[in-house]
Amino acid sequence: MTGFGAFVFGDEILVGKRQDKHFPWLIEALGKRGLRLAWCEHLGDEPARVTQALKRTFATDDVVFCFGGIGATPDDHTRQSAAEALGVALTLHPDAEAEIRGRFGAQTNPQRLKMGEFPVGARIIPNPFNRIPGFSVGHHYFVPGFPQMAWPMVEWVLEEKYRSLFDSQRWAEGSVLVYDLPESAVAPLMEELNRTFPGLKAFSLPSMGADGTRRHIELGVRGTLDEITPAMERLRRGIAELGGALDIPNR
Repeated sequence: MTGFGAFVFGDEILVGKRQDKHFPWLIEALGKRGLRLAWCEHLGDEPARVTQALKRTFATDDVVFCFGGIGATPDDHTRQSAAEALGVALTLHPDAEAEIRGRFGAQTNPQRLKMGEFPVGARIIPNPFNRIPGFSVGHHYFVPGFPQMAWPMVEWVLEEKYRSLFDSQRWAEGSVLVYDLPESAVAPLMEELNRTFPGLKAFSLPSMGADGTRRHIELGVRGTLDEITPAMERLRRGIAELGGALDIPNR
């Protein structure tokens, strides 16, 4: 597996009616387990675009969490797009049907059962909130857009499927605030750090002083624990050699 990724589906995000809460939550949920989010994409409810995006990621080894669009109203296209991307049909999953009938009893109807129609070969993801399950295909996990449903489902997936990977992506970060130097002056130092410490990635976050602070650059490295200390030592020496002043950022 090359990494953990996420799709957040829904026109309501792109037009501003709802704000995406899944992105920051997923970063935290993975981080608690020593894992990292490699990418996240926001897509609306356009079926062709969703299908193409899923077709692309189904061809990778990424673990992908897909939030939203698995209801049974005409603006929910994720289930159908997943099936099309896989080249299979949608079918009523027997375990999903059992959960839906258990939830609604005599009020079960064909429209509600549509929420249990998943791509052929899919497995269900239990939903502790209201028993309407999500589904998974390979390393792709499809959950509702509602956080109170989606987040326990994602945590169940992580604990049940990926515990063996916990702490495999744990990382550290070190940085300083650099004054009196432009980014162009520190770029060669960043390149040197990337070459010398292959387990790290150098970063630069400039501040223009719009909030009343002195203009500066937060310059640092993040990555493997054992390389942070020597890399930060080299970074500090490099800033001194360039004639810059530095300070430790408040966090």
